[in-house]
Amino acid sequence: MSEGRADVARVPSVATYEDLLDVASNLRWTWKIDARRLFAALDPNASPGALEWPQQLLLGLGRERVSALLASDPGAAQLANSVVTNFRSYFAQSATTWFATHHRSERDQTIAFFAAEFSLTDSLPIFAGGLGTVAAEQLKAASALGIPLVGVGLLYRGTSHQWLDREGRQHEAWDMMSPDKMPIERARDPQGREIQVTVSLPGRDIQVAVYRARVGRNQLILLDSAVATNDEVDRILTTRLYDSDLETRLSQELILGIGGVRALAALSIEPEMLHLNEGHSVFAILERIRRVMAHEGLSFEEAQLAVRPGLLFTTHTPVAAGHDYFPDELARRYLAPYARQLATSLDSLVALGRVTPEWEGDTFCPTVFAMRMVGHRNGVSRLHGRVTREQWSVLWPRVPLEEVPVGHVTNGVHLESWVTGPFSELLTSAVGAQWQTTPGDPVMWSKIVDAPDAELWRVKNEARADLVEFARRRARKDLARRHSPAERVAAVSVLDPERLTIGFIGRFVAYKRPTLLLRDPARLARILKDPRRPVQIVFAGKAHPNDEGGKQLLRDMIEFAVTYDVSDRVVFIVDFDTTLDRHLAQGADLWLNTPRRPLEACGVGGMKAGMNGALSFSTIDGWWDEATHDADPQAAPIGFSIGTDLDYEDEALQDELDATSIYDVLENEIVPRFYDRDARGVPTKWLASVKQSMSTLAPTWDSLRMTRDYTESYYLPGIARAAQLRAGGATAARERARDLRRVRAAWGQVRVEVGEVSAAAPRRRVALHVALGDLEPADLAVQLWVDDGSRGRAIEATLVDRVGPRARYEAHVELDAHTDVSLAGRVLPSKIYTDGEVLPGMMTWS
Repeated sequence: MSEGRADVARVPSVATYEDLLDVASNLRWTWKIDARRLFAALDPNASPGALEWPQQLLLGLGRERVSALLASDPGAAQLANSVVTNFRSYFAQSATTWFATHHRSERDQTIAFFAAEFSLTDSLPIFAGGLGTVAAEQLKAASALGIPLVGVGLLYRGTSHQWLDREGRQHEAWDMMSPDKMPIERARDPQGREIQVTVSLPGRDIQVAVYRARVGRNQLILLDSAVATNDEVDRILTTRLYDSDLETRLSQELILGIGGVRALAALSIEPEMLHLNEGHSVFAILERIRRVMAHEGLSFEEAQLAVRPGLLFTTHTPVAAGHDYFPDELARRYLAPYARQLATSLDSLVALGRVTPEWEGDTFCPTVFAMRMVGHRNGVSRLHGRVTREQWSVLWPRVPLEEVPVGHVTNGVHLESWVTGPFSELLTSAVGAQWQTTPGDPVMWSKIVDAPDAELWRVKNEARADLVEFARRRARKDLARRHSPAERVAAVSVLDPERLTIGFIGRFVAYKRPTLLLRDPARLARILKDPRRPVQIVFAGKAHPNDEGGKQLLRDMIEFAVTYDVSDRVVFIVDFDTTLDRHLAQGADLWLNTPRRPLEACGVGGMKAGMNGALSFSTIDGWWDEATHDADPQAAPIGFSIGTDLDYEDEALQDELDATSIYDVLENEIVPRFYDRDARGVPTKWLASVKQSMSTLAPTWDSLRMTRDYTESYYLPGIARAAQLRAGGATAARERARDLRRVRAAWGQVRVEVGEVSAAAPRRRVALHVALGDLEPADLAVQLWVDDGSRGRAIEATLVDRVGPRARYEAHVELDAHTDVSLAGRVLPSKIYTDGEVLPGMMTWS
């Protein structure tokens, strides 16, 4: 650091040791490159992993050593001053953020974001996979945009470390971490007392400690059952993420949901919107209802209607194993205390979580419970939205698939968190510094295509070389852990920084198909060993400790590398963490993603790598389905697809076709394009695709865009409607509950028939005859359904006549003599009772 410009020596150090501790105690440092550089400068011997613990690094160095370094090293002093100044300015600019300027009147409204995991840093190891990544990206984006969002999760003290034996079998070693070593603090009330909340479990109440982490302008609340006054069995409830024991899992979900809302209240946070991610957090709905019942004097039914618009449920997986199913007896035991607190029937409460409510032998599924209780639902990509509508359409019988009330917001990644320092500088030079704070601006990002090829290639080469060195360090560390001979450890020289490098990170589970590459191992080996155009693969990931099939998939990859003598170019980096994730995303040239379509909800690995100059090579699934279909066909390809967008019932056939596609595309498109160089040794055609990819990815698959979409499509409209229902002592909620009871009671009497169709074309008049029963026309919405065989659409019908309990409606539709359509009539409750939401069991057809 002392080799900076001469005038740097005249810059006095004003950043103090306490200032740096402030920077290190806010997880904003995880996405600020200069802050990471500063911590590395303070301890040049620290490994990349150790730098994920800056608080501990500073405490270990101590005030005297840090102060002495800043006094003696002008470069370090200047960097420290810059980091601290930037840190303070960030909070001073809160009034000028996107949310503050675009939604000034909503600035005091709060969103609570519940998730079972958050992947922010290795020093807070409360994550396992994609959900944790997306949850963390949303927290960071909300901070950048100034959205008042608070995260709520669980504090897992137990952390799992993966290791492989000599045969390639995965094993797990568990460590217990102390909260004192994590970047968190105990939450306290205004009197300085540590906050604890109570959660009811069968036959007992337990105490839950509340911690919080600072994440930029926002905070993450974490709940921990390791409280001394609890019994030992309760103290370990929150020890492990996704514990396989069903009772422990259900206890965790009650702690997260019930305890989470109570923790927020103890902190004087009363969120207007709850964003619930996966079924793990859905019991927050019950506590939300209970609090509104107590505050407004409402019944369970009335309170549920009042809070419904302020509840958003996001499902992150279409895979059945990703959803919990609890036996009826277990669900009854654990929900009984809450049925009593809510003054509602235990039978009816449990039935809300059954796919078939009236079947008492059915299991209780939190996802089903959420789907029924919330006002808004979404998948995490366009394709996943469609798949989710198909998957859960059973909950809305007789509702056309396109009208099943599930939308989508495609995931995005927080660009600042993933790009390397050199890439960040290149982006700032090419498109301007506003890329860090401005939601998707296609015009701004289109400027990336003008970045110099040579500079882009230089930056990418540096990142790839860093990945190779990182992989070698990890390999040496792994060998040393296994007590390998010292000379073998020292001789590790895997990978080559000049080769085309494929990156793969994923859970080793069947639907991810991590071994799809091995369908023709000899052909793959030939591709890897090509002397003129060599290829190497760096992969990482874990199988669930109880998934022996997943562990075998990992072992198959290891065995392939040994059998075909490619261990120097097929490298598995053991023990996945955020440090590994970042290095692989930054260093790979090609990002491989092989899920079985359509089982990938979104997938964000290709987005991370894409902003570091990698191209995606993926099944047409999740976000890549959107990317490929929306890409400009006249421009350079933004990546490469595996197979087609067809769905196969025959999985073996699909695997065979997709594996063949992988080999063909590698041999005929990817490898030639990468190694086609100009006189300077620069792959200009490859970089044309890289630039096109970056200019396409950045404005679209950025977490700023994702979080803005959630805010404007779900948060703010939901908050506004919930406020209307609760205004004036929740008068509107009471009236709606009363009206819906009346309409529901008489619904079985409603009938509709299609009558005469006028002969005049093209605008035809269609009559609909409706039996009202005990209801009035004002209670109903009558529609003509027009289906051309590919998609249906509803046309509102108008009341033209009524005689007693029968009414005549008419609708007009454009039909020529050659149009082949089917016509049907249908009746729904009036939108004044539903806000246009489709209610299960309340759609009558002709």
